Amino acid sequence: MPTLRFVGRPFEGFERALERQMDSFIEQADQDVEFVRDHRPLPEIHEELVETGAIADGTYDLCLCLSDWLPALADAGHLHPLDEYITDTPPVDWPEGWADSMRGLVTYEGHVYGVPYHDGPELFHYREDLFESVAEQRAFRREYGRPLSVPRTWTEFLEVADFFTRPDEDLWGTVVAALPDGHNDVYDFLIQLWSRGGQVLDADGQPAFDDAAGHEALTFYHDLIHEHEVAPPESVELESVEAGQWYADGKAAMMWNWAGFGAMAESPDSAVFGHTNYGLIPRADTEAGLHTSLTVLYGLTIPAGSDYPDLAYDFIRHATTSEGDRITTLEGASGTRFSTWRDPEVLRANSFYSVLEEINTSAVNTLPQIPQYVELNDILDEMVAEAVVDRSETPDKALERAADRARALLE
Repeated sequence: MPTLRFVGRPFEGFERALERQMDSFIEQADQDVEFVRDHRPLPEIHEELVETGAIADGTYDLCLCLSDWLPALADAGHLHPLDEYITDTPPVDWPEGWADSMRGLVTYEGHVYGVPYHDGPELFHYREDLFESVAEQRAFRREYGRPLSVPRTWTEFLEVADFFTRPDEDLWGTVVAALPDGHNDVYDFLIQLWSRGGQVLDADGQPAFDDAAGHEALTFYHDLIHEHEVAPPESVELESVEAGQWYADGKAAMMWNWAGFGAMAESPDSAVFGHTNYGLIPRADTEAGLHTSLTVLYGLTIPAGSDYPDLAYDFIRHATTSEGDRITTLEGASGTRFSTWRDPEVLRANSFYSVLEEINTSAVNTLPQIPQYVELNDILDEMVAEAVVDRSETPDKALERAADRARALLE
């Protein structure tokens, strides 16, 4: 009996959805099959499987692959291209069932290497009950001389975050996921960069993140925790799921984080159940400033060493149907299909889905689709760690060092 071995990051939403999808696949399969799931932390998967290429050594048949890693893995031949499968038996509704931004993140050099499974993008989450409180509105106007409103710029954001920061009440203005795991710490910097009009790479593919926008971005991120002290000091130890839980526990008035963490906030067990809302991430208060977002995704992929690529693809098709995507969503992850984003039941349970289609088709940014991105991400991760976590370098020095290393990498 064939055994399909799966590897991906731990997250209850993934684990619950995959269990249901695998069980239903077994029921419908023409042959006996079993699954073994291996949920490992992102840094471990990156260091032991992605960097070494061991992902393709035959141990795994399915990988829930972060789109950051896909260009490097595809370029090295570590992922099984899906083009022939898609030509013969495409996923249901492929390609029109997904936004271009979704399909682009599982495509490299014109070849498709995965099917979208779980998506961002990042949204602005805020405590609607705090913003609508008459007492809070009066207190804010007395202190700042203007109405309390959802911030549109980072200047406004700092004022509001400072106002709501009350450590003695276990409430902070915001929370960020600054743990140096190569994930949200890097993405947070990039959102700050893009919202100030900056870019990661220039038109020639060379590093551009060390310009004035980059210096402002990294300094602002550092200052949220260490100077303005509007984010808890624990932020340097939090990854994205933990930051989402911090907000869901009612300990932060605002955050920018993945849309899927709205499901945590809207769970009946959440401390902010019925009191959270969503909007655009703030922008710099300058002519170059713009509202932006970031999307990455996890795609179901087949490692090149799989003994059962045909069977693995059959499961991918099964898990990414409209019903499979709906299961992914209702179990706490974040579906990737237009049909899910428009589903009335999904919208009733998680109101943030009402903005996903607009953001994913207009205001969203993606990471550079280059095979060196894994190494570039490592450089940015170390930069944020030096400037924000262990503070071994000033933000300016850390940025300068990172840019020099990135130029050497991309030459």
